[in-house]
This record gives sequence, C-alpha cells and structure tokens, in this order.
Amino acid sequence: MPTLSALFTNPAFIGVLVMCALCLVRCNVLIALFASALIAGVISGASVDDTLNTLIKGMSSNLEIALSYILLGFLAAAIAKSNIIALAIHKLTHILSHRLFGSSVLFCLIIAAFACLSQNLIPVHIAFIPILIPPLLGIMNMMKLDRRAIACALTFGLKAPYITLPVGYGLFFHQTIIKEMNKNGFSITLDDTSGVLWIGGVAMLLGLIIAVVAFCARPREYRERAIEMQENRIKHTKIGFSDISIIVGAFVAFGIQIYTSSMPLGAFAGIVIMLLGRGILWRDMDNIVDDGIKLMGFIAFVMLLAAGFGEVLKSSGAVDELIRICSLVVGGKLGGAVLMLVLGLLITMGIGSSFGTISIIATFYCPLCMELGFGVESSILLVGIAAALGDAGSPASDSTMGPTSGLNADGEHDHIWDTCVPTFLAFNVPLLIAGVIGAMILG
Repeated sequence: MPTLSALFTNPAFIGVLVMCALCLVRCNVLIALFASALIAGVISGASVDDTLNTLIKGMSSNLEIALSYILLGFLAAAIAKSNIIALAIHKLTHILSHRLFGSSVLFCLIIAAFACLSQNLIPVHIAFIPILIPPLLGIMNMMKLDRRAIACALTFGLKAPYITLPVGYGLFFHQTIIKEMNKNGFSITLDDTSGVLWIGGVAMLLGLIIAVVAFCARPREYRERAIEMQENRIKHTKIGFSDISIIVGAFVAFGIQIYTSSMPLGAFAGIVIMLLGRGILWRDMDNIVDDGIKLMGFIAFVMLLAAGFGEVLKSSGAVDELIRICSLVVGGKLGGAVLMLVLGLLITMGIGSSFGTISIIATFYCPLCMELGFGVESSILLVGIAAALGDAGSPASDSTMGPTSGLNADGEHDHIWDTCVPTFLAFNVPLLIAGVIGAMILG
C-alpha cells in the first residue's frame, strides 16, 4: 500500500511541484514546462533522449488546437485593425460617456457585456481594450469611479464566456477538456461540457455583481493626466467595402465554427472572405500574421508544451501511484474536490493560462475522479473549474494584463493591487465554492 512519504519521491508530483515553483517565481512558462518535463522524466528512470522523444510525441496531440490559436490570432489582428471596429468602439465610448454618466454600476456592466463579445461573437480577445478604455478614463475620473470595478468587468468578459459557451475561444476551452478527458478514461461530448460548465459562468456573474457594487459604493479620485488620443482620425473615418468584408468574414468564421465545430476551418474561411473583400490587403498579410502570432502564438506554444509535459508524466508510470496516494490522503469526495480545485488554482496562477492547464491536470484528475467515485458531470465540472481558477488574478494572464493595459494608460492603475488582487477575490472565491458544491451535488 502506498504511503504518504512516497508522495515526495514521486516523479509526477516532483514535476508538477517544480513547474509551479518556477512559474510562481516568474520563470517563463515555456522554460518551466520544458525543465519540469525533463526533471520528471529523468527521476522516473528514463534517459534525457527518451524524455525528449516522449515530450515531442505528446506535443503532437495538441497540434489542432495550436493551429486554431494561430489562425484565430490572425483573424483577431485583422478585425482589430479594421475601421468599422474603431468606429463601433468610438460610438460605444460616446454612449458610455454621455448617456450613462453617473450610473457607475450600469457603466461597469455594459463594459462587461461588450468585453464578452470579444471572446465569442467577434473574437478579438484583448485587442479592443487599448482602443476602448483610454478614451473613457476621463469620464471615469469625473464619475469618481473606482477602476477596480472596471478591471473586474473586463476580466469577467475575457473569462466567463469561454467557460460557459462553446463558441469562439470557448470552443477551444471545451474541446480541450473533451480531448484530454477522453484521453484519460472518459467518453464525453460538447453537450456534456456545455451542460455543466454554465455553473462556473453563474458563479463568476455573482462575483462580478458583488465586486462592482462594492467598488462603486465608495468614490475614488485619480490625478488627471493627458492621454494621447486619435479622436479626429476616427471621426473622419468612413466605412468602405473592405471594412464590411471584415465583419462578413467574422460572421462567416463564427457560422462555420458552429456548423462544423472546427475553429481552424472557421478562421480560415473568415480570412479568405477578408482577403477577397480586401479587408486584408495582400501586401499587409505578413504584418497581420506577425500581429496575430504576437497575440496568440505564445499561448499556442504553451498548449503544445503542456500536452508534451502531460505525456511525460503519464509515461513515467508514476501517475497511477500518485492517484492512489492522493485518494488515501484526501479522505473522500469532499477532500478530493477541494484538493483538485486548489491545485488547479496554483497551477493556473503560475502558468497564467486556463487553456494550458487542462492538459496537465487532466492527467491526474481523471483517474483521481474515478478513484473517488465522481460521476461524469462532476468530473467535467472539477476539471473545467480547476483549469479556470487562477486565470483571474494571475499576474501573467491575459485576463489581467489586458485590463491593466487600458486602465493604466495614464499611469494611475497598479497591475497587482488594482487588477490582480480584486479579480482574484471577485472570481476565484466564487468559482472555488461553486466547484466544490457543484461536484458534491452532481455526485
């Protein structure tokens, strides 16, 4: 029978511990994953060459998801550069500045709703924030609006949609959960994940409402500083056929993605429409590809290495032993649910990507869920929420860096204390509670 002391010599446990430690001391996540995989493989008795071969073989399982990210980054970069998006944001800015002046809570909730569109309907991710938020800082200052409320609103919009809805970035999230859980002993579909993960979305919505009401209850003053704007250029911009092709391309990408459940095919079709309509000029293609890779390429490589890391851990033969140890230590379903969610929180806080976390935790969580007697629905919920935990609040996450990039345009917003800490409390606490309660109810 495995003992607790065996936990500290287990190669899989050591690999995850090293990865978390390196990420938490701000080591680049790609280096952390690579180093941790080598350490876990060598400790298990494999040679460095064998470990590398296993790592590379494991990376191949996430090639489709990585390709999706690259193509979606290309699509997002093209949309973000279009005149019609700039004009739409300018119009929204005008509405928020004049018609909602004095209504702080409604102001924040509309920002959150608009941010939700960036993950599903028009997948530009965080690219809209530097365009939308800086022009609104002056009106926020006049309203004496605490920017922590806006940080929570933006992070909600960047995160809740992909947890809840299998569309756009959400399709990546749900498909990754499906793929990794099916690799580790389950047989689930998109209907299964979407039928359960809405619990995480509801938990985040409650967290958003509480955070916005709390931060809007007390006025906060900021120093006025000049921000360089491009208002005149936007006002004189006219919509042409090329701009319309951008929107048509975005909707075509959305429709094909829904019809075929293939994000690469949808993104490619959208790009073709934009090229034919001259929304993307042939001579500008290289620059847009570069921008797209900057936007999404890093996450794509994290996904590849995370899959390779998971393969190394499984091939070490130590995962089954680790599961048996954990099942003895946690003391039943309740302890197991808490352990899995807290560990997921730590891993995602370090990596800064919910998407990259799934490949790592599914290797452990799927057999542990089976060992503890969790059903399919509760297992999906635990894996999904464990991966989502920590994205809000992580200093290295797009969900926090994006809001800070807009709110700190005048140098008056602190990344850690005004974005990371508020979003951590607003979303990770309700997600953790919802995950534990939901898993226990679902059984």
